[in-house]
Amino acid sequence: ALQHADVIVLLGARLNWILHFGLPPRYQQDVKVIQIDICAEELGNNVRPAATLLGDINTVTQQLLEEFNKRSWKYPSNSEWWQKLRGKIKNNEERSKGLALQKSLPMNYYTVFHHIRELIPKDCILVSEGANTMDIGRTMLPNFYPRQRLDAGTFGTMGVGLGFAIAAAMVAKDRTPGRRVVCIEGDSAFGFSGMEVETICRYNLPILIIVVNNNGIYTGLDANSWEEMLKFGDPATCVPPVSLLPNAHYEKIMSAFGGKGYFVKTPEELQNALKASVTDKQTPSLINVMIDPQSERKKQEFPWLTRSNL
Repeated sequence: ALQHADVIVLLGARLNWILHFGLPPRYQQDVKVIQIDICAEELGNNVRPAATLLGDINTVTQQLLEEFNKRSWKYPSNSEWWQKLRGKIKNNEERSKGLALQKSLPMNYYTVFHHIRELIPKDCILVSEGANTMDIGRTMLPNFYPRQRLDAGTFGTMGVGLGFAIAAAMVAKDRTPGRRVVCIEGDSAFGFSGMEVETICRYNLPILIIVVNNNGIYTGLDANSWEEMLKFGDPATCVPPVSLLPNAHYEKIMSAFGGKGYFVKTPEELQNALKASVTDKQTPSLINVMIDPQSERKKQEFPWLTRSNL
């Protein structure tokens, strides 16, 4: 949709790395951007807009809707563009579903997120942090209510996830008792602030932490490959710096402070751990989910920003 759009209406969003800076190949070279923002300094960053509207989004959107309602024309739903777009949507859904329903072990990201989506409460406050974990989670875990998701956002800061979860749980405890906070972490992201588990247990916050563990940053090594690497000498020089210790038992950190920890390798174990954690509304829990160290997101059909000839 973005790649072939003639006009983009930007409502409070920034054309930063999350939206590929508004540049080709993600967008057409001559795409027109109508930017709406309450902050004047944000208008025109990275791409020169065709039009800018400075103001509160609710007010400006209401004004736009009033003008649209004066016009009866609508873009034809049977147009060639819509048909191509629906085809791509269907293809993407089928690819994601195919990955989610794979029976092979170790599990992949999509299988894990499929079961998480099926079993966590729809009104939970969702926190996600990591590289592939956060990116895939954005597409696989829907929002059912506004202001219910927290992640690394624009700055891509790692280490904020557990702090976000603690703050959200403290607010929920006072204002919406019973609402759960689910914090989904990559294993590398969890490493930045994992000891905040002590804070969670000290304040007895029933946060559910799910560590999607691929033994590394983006990709890692399985136990056998790790042992083979060690035959070459000192791991400081032989093991890739993005590889973490295989099969690290992060769930034992939670158990050490009085919470409940689960180590899972199969969809059935994941389902059982999720059901037990969601049912227990009094105790913090951590589910350490082992996945294929080489599991990755679906490949993009276009290069990142621009191609390099180097």
